Amino acid sequence: MTTTQNFNTWLTCPQPNPEAKLRLFCFHYAGGGALIFRNWSYYFSSSIELCAVELPGRGKRLREPAYTKMKPLIQALSLALDSYLDKPFVFFGHSMGGLVSFELARQLRREYGFTPQHLFVSGCRAPQIPDPDPPIHQLSNSEFIEQLRRYNGTPEAILQNKELMDLLMPCLRADFAVLETYNYQYEPPLNCGITAFNGSADQQVNQADMLAWEDQTGADFYLKTIAGDHFFIHSHQSLLLQFISEEITSILMALIR
Repeated sequence: MTTTQNFNTWLTCPQPNPEAKLRLFCFHYAGGGALIFRNWSYYFSSSIELCAVELPGRGKRLREPAYTKMKPLIQALSLALDSYLDKPFVFFGHSMGGLVSFELARQLRREYGFTPQHLFVSGCRAPQIPDPDPPIHQLSNSEFIEQLRRYNGTPEAILQNKELMDLLMPCLRADFAVLETYNYQYEPPLNCGITAFNGSADQQVNQADMLAWEDQTGADFYLKTIAGDHFFIHSHQSLLLQFISEEITSILMALIR
């Protein structure tokens, strides 16, 4: 694989660092974008280069059609990240990002024999557990917006802004389509450790959903509960990043030995 520091449209690197020992790839939730990770680099040492993934249909890629199926999305991501897997790496994904990062890890294992040093998943039920909620991506606009309120991740001012919602709706519907048409296929567990984070007041994903991630690893598994609802990634960001930083530091120490 080749090395490049010209980050493509799929990746945003707030603080590019060719000398980093490890890359942390971050995958956003449904309707989100790379911008949610804009200040994360400050929490990590200079040995870590943070790469935030930006899926089509949002942010700087707003004019690109968003993916509506998991398989082609994962295939495209595998190609996009190819040049950035020249050093050890870890994945973090929240909600939809957790599922995307998991499927990408399996794809990279199949294609290249590569596996992340560690997989961090938060607010995302284990892939083998079916979604108990009925699909919403094909609901009328008013019904779809009402369902979005349940997640408590979109400010009410935005939900009530018709022009803004008209702009965001295609991306949101596409992301939910990716999740709601996903079909889990069994493969052997990953050989990297998995740390799962769940919000103590998360109404969408419960602790049992997160504990089931243990079945997806043949290595160490950890479950950490953080106060907050489904979007504790924002309300308790510092604590979440403290946990991630501690684990990555342990990984770096093991790599140096």
